[in-house]
Amino acid sequence: MHQSSLRPNSPDPAAFCLMGPTASGKTDLAVKLAQVLPVELIGVDSAQVYRGMDIGSGKPDAETLAMAPHHLIDIRDPADAYSAADFRADAISLVKEIHGRDRIPLLVGGTMLYFKVLRDGLADMPHADPRVRAEIEQLARDKGWDAMHAELAAVDPESAERIHPNDPQRLQRALEVFRVSGKTMTDLRAQEQASRLADSLPFGLRFLAIVPEQRQRLHDRIAQRFQSMLDAGFVAEVEQLFSRGDLSADLPAIKSVGYRQIWQYLSGQIDYDEMVERGIIATRQLAKRQFTWLRSWPELTVLGSQCGDSLDELLNIVGSASI
Repeated sequence: MHQSSLRPNSPDPAAFCLMGPTASGKTDLAVKLAQVLPVELIGVDSAQVYRGMDIGSGKPDAETLAMAPHHLIDIRDPADAYSAADFRADAISLVKEIHGRDRIPLLVGGTMLYFKVLRDGLADMPHADPRVRAEIEQLARDKGWDAMHAELAAVDPESAERIHPNDPQRLQRALEVFRVSGKTMTDLRAQEQASRLADSLPFGLRFLAIVPEQRQRLHDRIAQRFQSMLDAGFVAEVEQLFSRGDLSADLPAIKSVGYRQIWQYLSGQIDYDEMVERGIIATRQLAKRQFTWLRSWPELTVLGSQCGDSLDELLNIVGSASI
């Protein structure tokens, strides 16, 4: 990874992006920074946007939000979709508003796709096709997602390398794009990069990341964190969503890591112990995908592995942008 920042000499005002795998301490670091610098935090998390999804998404508690308010938290009902395009539009608007208040925007979270879409813009992908999507889902039920991943690898090896076989939502979308348009997602994104919509951003972006060196220690933290969520009432939280009657396992909100596994438990598909095991495994797989994103991220400043070191580095980098 490059130890530098994106567009460091840009005359535009800067927006800072703090990335990292799940359970790496991003939120704690951002909150500490907000206590000493004129920073406003923007959440970059595809689950925290939903109301009623607090424990399992790792949403900051009320006390933390009172100290350091976050934009883009609790802005959607779980029945409603929130896309990467929605995020990009909201984030650009918020960054402009924060700069207008002579404050510093800090985007913090682990949904790497959101950061990428903010940076690069959106590829002109075909709209969802319910018929094609249903065909893919049926094939997956018949053959399994591993077979569908192999099908994607045959036509779009780059996307297959990026998408894990246990990530059916993104795998399904990549296959759907190819079947609907006849072009791979990789090709469509390459076409979009030619126009580099990111150049039209009215601000510079500086990407920073916490990248834990001890992978096993992170895995242990993930297991402990998942158990802590269960102890805090994670199952009861999902039960409330389950009992509404208007939500289903096909919704993006319910497909979130942890929520999907508890939904399967409440539906009687798996028992409690298997739910816990699957939830921890899914979270570790999420962290692995986040590491993959970070390894290939250009112009990335990697912060120190110790919290104190990271805070000092972040203070120096972001502090230089203080008004």
